[in-house]
Amino acid sequence: MVVIRLARGGAKKRPFFNIVATDSRNRRDGRFIERIGFYNPAAGEGAEALRIAQDRLAYWQGVGAQVSPTVARLVKQGAKAAA
Repeated sequence: MVVIRLARGGAKKRPFFNIVATDSRNRRDGRFIERIGFYNPAAGEGAEALRIAQDRLAYWQGVGAQVSPTVARLVKQGAKAAA
């Protein structure tokens, strides 16, 4: 099953997350199919903290990919910020 979830990157104590479409059997930070966006919880003022390619997200959901609860929360947060 394909799942859309976060893959952690960044340095120690400075997290950076890629939003990826991957097979659910792969490791969290392992191989992925496509990078859909990113989330930077440590972004400062004026820096972009969240970017999601909405067209690719819609495509993956259209072909049956499941969204993790955290990514679902971020998508909702990003839609509210854009409105």
